[in-house]
Amino acid sequence: MADPMHQFEVHKIVDLPDFSIPGLGVIDMAITNSTVAMALAATAVVLFFALATAKAAVVPGRMQVLGEGIFGYIDNLTTGIIGHEGRKFFPFVFTIFLFVLAMNLLGMFLIFTATSQLAVTATLAVMTITLVIVVGVIRNGANMYKLFVPSGVPWYMLILVTPIEIISFLLRPVTLALRLFGNMLGGHVALKVFAGFVVSLGALAAGGGLGLLGIPGAMLSLGGVVALTALEFLVAFLQAFVFAVLTCVYLNDVVNLGHHH
Repeated sequence: MADPMHQFEVHKIVDLPDFSIPGLGVIDMAITNSTVAMALAATAVVLFFALATAKAAVVPGRMQVLGEGIFGYIDNLTTGIIGHEGRKFFPFVFTIFLFVLAMNLLGMFLIFTATSQLAVTATLAVMTITLVIVVGVIRNGANMYKLFVPSGVPWYMLILVTPIEIISFLLRPVTLALRLFGNMLGGHVALKVFAGFVVSLGALAAGGGLGLLGIPGAMLSLGGVVALTALEFLVAFLQAFVFAVLTCVYLNDVVNLGHHH
């Protein structure tokens, strides 16, 4: 348990029969701690808004105010970045923001953080970029190429610029996935390390003698744990916000393609 990476190990909770798909191989259908964490996050979001809207009133209560605040915040985000058509994509952005935020926050209280798994963040990133591509093709058709050919660039520079634009586009899901994964993984590792210092130095001080010199170190480490915990709560929100913002930016690129190129 002292291993800071132990908290990220995926364990089976309920073993279910494997599912075989021709051409894709065998898929493990077992319920794991990652599956449970994601299910709890989704359930928490649904329950929160069910409670927030259960007694909707002209003079809202605290939960209704919070629910309406989040709703309005993401609505302003989508319309502010994408424009008047942003509301068409509001359900997706709203859902992915709340889902990521709920997983991040639950990871602060539970032993497992789903967003510390690259498979989870990569799946969300692939879903996002797939939506961007589908919307871009449907709206722009063959003009989708304009996304990789900036206007005003001399033709002889396009030989260099166009491949860079294509590579940049293909790297979008990679950066989406790695940013969320890396921040949640790194923050929890740091917390575990500092917490380990508190326990180790506290145990050293309990032995008396020169071990008492470990008390200042333990106190300093405990202060670090408190500060990192506060920072992690902030990071939990910021990473969900950044994911939502970048989703809107990528959608804006294809929705308003003609206005940018």
